[in-house]
Amino acid sequence: MVEDGFRPWLDIYLVDKAPRGAVVILPGGGYTHRALHEGEPVARTFNERGMHAFVVQYRVAPHPPSAAFLDAARGVRLVRSRAAEWGVKPDHIATCGFSAGGHLAGLLGVHFDAGDSSASDPVERVSNRPDALVLCYAWLSARYLKPEEDVLFSEKWGQRTPNWVSVERHVSPETPPAFLWHTFEDTRVIVEHSLLMAGALYENEVPFELHVYEKGRHGLGLAKDDPAKDDPHVATWADLCVQWLEGMGWV
Repeated sequence: MVEDGFRPWLDIYLVDKAPRGAVVILPGGGYTHRALHEGEPVARTFNERGMHAFVVQYRVAPHPPSAAFLDAARGVRLVRSRAAEWGVKPDHIATCGFSAGGHLAGLLGVHFDAGDSSASDPVERVSNRPDALVLCYAWLSARYLKPEEDVLFSEKWGQRTPNWVSVERHVSPETPPAFLWHTFEDTRVIVEHSLLMAGALYENEVPFELHVYEKGRHGLGLAKDDPAKDDPHVATWADLCVQWLEGMGWV
């Protein structure tokens, strides 16, 4: 459902009002659109396994990616600020992002803050730090940009440098634990993005789980929506992810 009276970019999917972990979902789309199959179907999958879910309909082109990052951060803050009302465990809020949405989820895991205690808006007083990251074939590093792309990329991010938007370069011991999955065959966002992130997590002693499937195109989502293109083996990622979250108390 979409709760009346709230900004149209937050879709809310509650199991009930019992205290449960939540997943804040960030669909992919290359910052030009938001992929529908990476939103509501994913939210309902987490609902079926006893977790609350929220889909952030963040701004896309002609807005810059920096606006999407602000929306993603606001989404986490809003869920945490309304945790008691919505039955959310405030210390069990994960971000789950796909492709560009995975980039947003990863950025929140390294560029978070505790909130502004003096803010007039109560939502802005709480932290935007996720308690776990689910990174699905995520674009995570600018190291693969061509030199001529650097300036344009920085302009889109409000003059933030390619270094700032490279998630793996900012992983620290305070980065939340992460679940990552990718396919070896992905040519649009190559698997090295997830491998680099896993390496950075390992170096900083941050717990993580990484699954690399051999087959599969980019943008599979739940990998069970199109029998002609999807792969039931890749579709196992959702159960594995849920089990991982369950092990950390999300249910």
